[in-house]
Amino acid sequence: MPGSTVPNPSSEPMPMPPSTDDTGPETEPALSACGRLVRRHDHDRYLTCLFAKPPAREAMFAIFAFNVEVAKTREVVTQPMLGQIRLQWWRESIEGIYEGRPRHHEVILPLAEAVARHDLTRGHFDRIIDARETDLLDETPATLAELEDYCEATASPLLYLSLEALGVRNGAAHDAARHLGIAWALAGIARAVPFHARQKRILLPREVTDSAGADRRDILELRPHEGLSTAVLALSQAAWGHLNAARALRAAVPATARPALLSAALVESHLKILAKARQNPFDARVQAGHPLRQARLILNATLGRY
Repeated sequence: MPGSTVPNPSSEPMPMPPSTDDTGPETEPALSACGRLVRRHDHDRYLTCLFAKPPAREAMFAIFAFNVEVAKTREVVTQPMLGQIRLQWWRESIEGIYEGRPRHHEVILPLAEAVARHDLTRGHFDRIIDARETDLLDETPATLAELEDYCEATASPLLYLSLEALGVRNGAAHDAARHLGIAWALAGIARAVPFHARQKRILLPREVTDSAGADRRDILELRPHEGLSTAVLALSQAAWGHLNAARALRAAVPATARPALLSAALVESHLKILAKARQNPFDARVQAGHPLRQARLILNATLGRY
């Protein structure tokens, strides 16, 4: 599953103003293959990468391009065994990078360069791949805690790696990234209910849907109902809790970490749109996303917050 993202229908990004500030985006250069891949399939994260200076920006593009390739496994295979083979290929590719024999691939080679330049931690890549194996099972999480564990395993390591690309190995920044990754993924799963339902999948935990009285048949048949909105509200509230926990650490997080954590502003936007839509994930506003997200990112970067 996209898990931490919703398929993004956004148009091409508007031009960014030149900036010499370390927290703002520069005029966008010609994009690398990884940059184009992330812009096409993970536009929100692409926008946050623009606030990093090269070569950290290219490293972040490579990290998120890796995620695009691994996260889409469930959608591009017809059988779980084929998904296992695809994930094993990526597991071996990561091994090859760390053994100094990277495969000739448009994502692997830039990722190998990022690993060498920034001393990226291998365990974060392995953890993401291992967590994505659960996507092949099509199992609904039993509890919210189980879903949060999945969110942390699939989304937070991307932020840990981004921090490393930025040269940040600060404990508070790492803790903020953990909470922000969970918040990002929970918001994404709440917004992706229609996407998953079309695949005959439900990622809302059973304890949440049962408590809310959400009819799983109605969800799979793309019918909004009060129980579903109550269940989505539970995910939104959990996401807000993690978002606030990440922001509570802001004073201890170095300014250089900001590009990795700016997605907090986008999580807030998505959650506010869900609230305006009365927690109905089928509402067109939820699927369209925030029309001023670039301006929100610039504002937050300018004010030194995330």
